[in-house]
Amino acid sequence: MKIEKKYYRTIWLENHSDIMVINQTKLPYFFEIEKLSTGDDAFFAIKDMIVRGAPLIGITAAYGVYLYAKEIIGSSNFTEDLRILAEKLKSARPTAVNLSWAVDKQLELISVDKPKDMIIKDLLESAEIMADEDVEINKAIGKNGLELIQEIHNKKGKVNILTHCNAGWFATVDYGTATAPIYLANEAGLDLHVWVDETRPRNQGSKLTAYELLHEGISHSVIADNTGGHLMQNGMVDMVIVGCDRVAANGDVCNKIGTYLKALAAYDNNIPFYVAMPKSTLDMTLASGKDIPIEEREEAELKFFAGLAEGKETEVLVMPEGSNALNYGFDVTPAKYVTGIITEDGIVKPCRDELEKLQTR
Repeated sequence: MKIEKKYYRTIWLENHSDIMVINQTKLPYFFEIEKLSTGDDAFFAIKDMIVRGAPLIGITAAYGVYLYAKEIIGSSNFTEDLRILAEKLKSARPTAVNLSWAVDKQLELISVDKPKDMIIKDLLESAEIMADEDVEINKAIGKNGLELIQEIHNKKGKVNILTHCNAGWFATVDYGTATAPIYLANEAGLDLHVWVDETRPRNQGSKLTAYELLHEGISHSVIADNTGGHLMQNGMVDMVIVGCDRVAANGDVCNKIGTYLKALAAYDNNIPFYVAMPKSTLDMTLASGKDIPIEEREEAELKFFAGLAEGKETEVLVMPEGSNALNYGFDVTPAKYVTGIITEDGIVKPCRDELEKLQTR
């Protein structure tokens, strides 16, 4: 994607060893690049949501294993210590399966039979390959989703799409998952408008998705999280496309809190509800969404609203100081409300039979 006409990925290698990321906690007010020099830098970048979004979390963790390996090269128990630190990375955020998937892929490269410097070289090369593959996967998701948008456009002209949270460029290495079809549709010259849920409490929709769409020149409107149902009732939404953090074997979808309510509204109004999913986000070890761990985050995210005032970032209290808050990060949308899952291999139904085929291709 481009910011001020300059192309960026969300994470990249610089000077053959430094890992650079865009600090998403500063957006949309300030565009800041941070260097991850240590494994703990990667751990806290994930935990504190400097980087976020299931695919990007996984790629960052892959680089994190490499950074830990560089740090402890002098350890007499190198492979054992590195495995312990890699497992630590998995604990940064529990819901997105891409995190454990990426770390496990790196763990396969760690062997007592290999020289330390070769392990470090292999870990970096593997992380770079994962990053490049993520871009190609998202392009493929975009091409498959573009067909759905094109079909609606052929019937009625302008296509109104509702999305939730940020499953865009900032959630991946490039293109995004849910936004990839939108970006390709825009490149193809289709007439689009995107309804952007603000996505409280961290406002990844209004801060990140709107930022992306603005820089790509795509027509969009930010809406309060509770507005989507009203728009659907009044014929103002043609399709919903969301991302996901984990999909269970039966097709249940875990995504940012509030996704379930959008799916219910879409179902009630006969509006197609699609989920964009790279295959790495599929977890066939879990029978259903009931088995997915749901992250409960700090009360402060709800109690305080972050914004810009007089050119400076600030936080303001938005509820009585003594009130308690409950802050779940995700919810689960049952498979029966999902029209289809857009993957790099094509569009599949949210059921075990079709999802199992993805695993064997």
